[in-house]
Amino acid sequence: MHLTSDRLPVSRDYKELAARIKRWGQGLGFQQVGIADTDLGEAEARLADWLAKGRHGSMHYMGRHGGKRARPAELVPGTLRVISARMDYLSEPRPRTEQVLEDPAAGFVSRYALGRDYHKVLRSRLHALAALIGREVGAFGYRVFVDSAPVMEKPLAQQAGLGWIGKHTNLICAEAGSWFFLGEVYTDLPLPTDRPARDHCGTCHACLDACPTGAIVAPYELDARRCISYLTIELRGDIPEPLRPLVGNRIYGCDDCQLVCPWNRFARLCQEPDFLPRGELDAPTLLDLFAWEEPEFLRRTEGSPIRRIKYPAWLRNLAVALGNAPASARIARALAARAEHPSELVREHVRWALRRQEAGAGGST
Repeated sequence: MHLTSDRLPVSRDYKELAARIKRWGQGLGFQQVGIADTDLGEAEARLADWLAKGRHGSMHYMGRHGGKRARPAELVPGTLRVISARMDYLSEPRPRTEQVLEDPAAGFVSRYALGRDYHKVLRSRLHALAALIGREVGAFGYRVFVDSAPVMEKPLAQQAGLGWIGKHTNLICAEAGSWFFLGEVYTDLPLPTDRPARDHCGTCHACLDACPTGAIVAPYELDARRCISYLTIELRGDIPEPLRPLVGNRIYGCDDCQLVCPWNRFARLCQEPDFLPRGELDAPTLLDLFAWEEPEFLRRTEGSPIRRIKYPAWLRNLAVALGNAPASARIARALAARAEHPSELVREHVRWALRRQEAGAGGST
């Protein structure tokens, strides 16, 4: 947080400033901006229960930092408010997404990862927003976050009125669905807060029914250890063998719970060029991707969030998807060519995929 040299005058019209911040945010490409206080007591209790049940898997960072994750003023001393902003990223209509997901020869990449790394895009826009605020009020305390620190972005966004946390644990906006990114500005400005969003999931359980691995174990409860996004992105070791057939052709993340959410009928295609598909990853073939050597992987994923999983995990994910594909001599040859890969992580999943191919057990989507 940038230290404040002079406190703002008490007489400042913070209501008008909040309105301007929201207009500035929209001018910078955010579809919605809201303001929350820092009371996350209820969310902190849910987090503690989730951690106690071990549902975070190997994401040990979720339990670090003590109470700072749920106490913004402890993470950034002096924080009074959190400016929460969302930016849409959906780049194609639902039928196109489903077509790729249903094609066992194609590799499905979660739609948020098709374009430029959202961390960079949102961070630069939030810094620009902070600069506009500073131009208006002078020096003030703030710090920008985009999924980059112990920040409870979804509870904060709900308190800021941007939407509610649905049964799949994603944030849902009644006017725009759930295909969007979130970012925050922690600030010491005493801005008026917005009314928290109310839950509108009702009796719907579409996301629970659609989850390929049953990771949504109950409404509003996600066991990350079963979630395909966790298995293909966060997990650094072996994907549990019983879950591999359920992964289908999903090689980086999973969007099934969003695809079936009825609120996403209100989602709009994004207008942000940075989030349009890059590197032909919107409908790639598994065999083409599996043929990449590491230099090509690094070149093709430059500026993409996909690069963070690193090359061995990329091949691991592709091997599982190829094992789930219909039996094919071409697939068997491609897998056999990786059977002696230097990484045991890759070799183990290739062996599994070859067994599946030889037994004709693939075809799961």
